[in-house]
Amino acid sequence: MSPAAERGHEAAVEPARLEAHWLSDPAAAAVVAALKDGGAQALFVGGCVRNALLGLPVTDLDLATDAAPERVQALLEAAGLRQVPTGVEHGTVTAVTDGRGFEITTFRRDEETFGRHARVAFGAALGEDAARRDFTMNALYAEPDGTLLDPTGEGLADLAERRVRFIGDPAARIAEDRLRILRFFRFHALYGDPGTGPDAAGLAACRAAAEGVEALARERIGREMRKLLAAPLPGAAVSAMADAGVLERVLPGASTRTLGPLAAAEAAAGVRPDWKRRLVALGATPEDATERLRLSRAEARALAAIAAALDAHEPAARAAYRHGAEAARDAALLRAAEEGTAPPKGLSREIARGATASFPISAKDLIDRGAKPGPALGRRLESLEAQWIASDFKATKGELLDG
Repeated sequence: MSPAAERGHEAAVEPARLEAHWLSDPAAAAVVAALKDGGAQALFVGGCVRNALLGLPVTDLDLATDAAPERVQALLEAAGLRQVPTGVEHGTVTAVTDGRGFEITTFRRDEETFGRHARVAFGAALGEDAARRDFTMNALYAEPDGTLLDPTGEGLADLAERRVRFIGDPAARIAEDRLRILRFFRFHALYGDPGTGPDAAGLAACRAAAEGVEALARERIGREMRKLLAAPLPGAAVSAMADAGVLERVLPGASTRTLGPLAAAEAAAGVRPDWKRRLVALGATPEDATERLRLSRAEARALAAIAAALDAHEPAARAAYRHGAEAARDAALLRAAEEGTAPPKGLSREIARGATASFPISAKDLIDRGAKPGPALGRRLESLEAQWIASDFKATKGELLDG
């Protein structure tokens, strides 16, 4: 039984009005006024409405309107608001006020789709605009006064039950944009009912179209995987992704075995989720992940540090000294997940001890004692450092030099 069903009949009541603090945000109100004063509709849409109804943070406020893009630009300019034509050909204009951007997209319908792109027609009705979106919970609109609109007739109910469902025919929605395969699993991880699996029809459509993932730009795949693996509990969604044959096309050889135990280890240690740590848990090597997900150099270095700390199988303090505090922490959590044990007691304290440890000997100290610069000096320093680490960072400068 889903959480919503367990809460009883009241959970299924669909709210008629949205209560959200951003509805009275002055910057948003200025954008709304610019449109409405010009006789255009102004509706909040998508993630801001969905997240507000779920009680989740809202970062972006997107709007939809019946005004053509050129009309939107004119209305914004008339109101003294800066406008940026971020995607006029697809109906999107960004209004900038108070240092923030508000994307405004004209109601539209797809006339022809090309995988990631579509030829759109403006002048569509609200229902047509909703029908071209991906999931029912993303096709919810709100008037500036908070009045909710659910053109598909299914969005509010699906959101109440935490059902991530494609609008209409899942296969058709995926054919319009193959990235929706990955979004389906990400949205289930973030917004789906954790007690049930993904929507059966959507899952079947993703399985049938799994091969299409390989045609996606790797940068787009990487962005989706980062978001999916950063979800609080991604294990069930990623396992479903593997069962559907999608994960293997994104990260060949990946295993979901330790994702669940890793989330438990993170919770036990009071550590926030991190997609890089979860990526290592899938068994992705830094080199393969960097290539397949188009990671940045900094991200690749972070993955390499985690992998090195995990392979070394050293105590947390030593790992923190050699590989950094974050890599040492991640390695300890991953090891606990692999072994089915709790994270080590005092993990944070040990990591801090290793990360702040400072080797007490320099090359100058050895030169002052008669050593000559060169490879032999370097080897001597390495040997002394190894002795110091083996002493658990306790050996003094004098003890090392005189030993």
